[in-house]
Amino acid sequence: MIDRDLALGLVRVTEVAALGSARWMGRGDKNAADQAAVDGMRKMFDTLNIDGVVVIGEGEMDEAPMLYIGEELGKRGPEDVKVDIAVDPLDGTNSVAKGLPNAISVIAIAERGCLLHAPDMYMDKIAVGPKARGSIDINASVEENLRNVAKALNKDIKEVTVTMLDRERHEGLVKEIRRVGSRIKLFRDGDVAAAIATCFDKTGVDVLMGIGGAPEGVIAAAALKCMGGEFQGRLYPMNEEERQRCKTMGICDVDKVLHLDDLVKGDDVFFAATGISDGELLKGVLYLENNIAVTDSVVMRLKTGTIRFVEATHNLSKKPQYIKYA
Repeated sequence: MIDRDLALGLVRVTEVAALGSARWMGRGDKNAADQAAVDGMRKMFDTLNIDGVVVIGEGEMDEAPMLYIGEELGKRGPEDVKVDIAVDPLDGTNSVAKGLPNAISVIAIAERGCLLHAPDMYMDKIAVGPKARGSIDINASVEENLRNVAKALNKDIKEVTVTMLDRERHEGLVKEIRRVGSRIKLFRDGDVAAAIATCFDKTGVDVLMGIGGAPEGVIAAAALKCMGGEFQGRLYPMNEEERQRCKTMGICDVDKVLHLDDLVKGDDVFFAATGISDGELLKGVLYLENNIAVTDSVVMRLKTGTIRFVEATHNLSKKPQYIKYA
């Protein structure tokens, strides 16, 4: 069993990643923003009493110094619990580089062997919050899904809001949603935050649809499982090489519909996120006078059903080993 006190430790990890990355907001350098998040996250992971292995990361081992798949993190003592780690130090690199909203730093953790080792490729996704759980089917038509979601939420179908990445590949999906009459809310980057938004009334988002990253799908699934929502996905290989990569990673049925328990097994799952730029769910990093910064985070645990929002004030002059100045 994972120690429940790990939750606060995970928040510290995403906070430091966000504090480092946010210094690059609007400066046009997405790689520097991402690297700052990675550097801070890696340093803080070394303070945690876990024996962790990255199963969803920034790339392969030869792409270091990013947090790569297979990298070992944590103190890794003989008594430390063995866990799978899914990370996205900066979900929304373009958002930070261009000074746009909805960039976050995210982590999901589960016991060893419980997170799907998703290849770095596309995934077709559909997600809803707990109120609409049981109303979606990725194999059903857009209209059928939206009518079922509307019924579950006690809304007219014209009041249902669908969110998706603003990409050319979604032109057909947009046309179909408009034909049905539902509302559409597009976003440029960061589909982990968009999936989570379906679970909170204040965001005004009811359904996530469309094709995004498969690694982000696993991380989002961890959050939705903690919150009682629903997520379904199907890997979307673009060529035969990607199909073979799936099989190399142990995914034999590439076309299988992946439900929450396929993506995130077990009941001891943690999720943490910190806002980097302002979003619907979390505020971005706020820098104040005298080297003070404020962060806004959320941390969840499936086993207890606890969801905590954490606002923290940081004296950055006392954290020089974690915050790299740009």
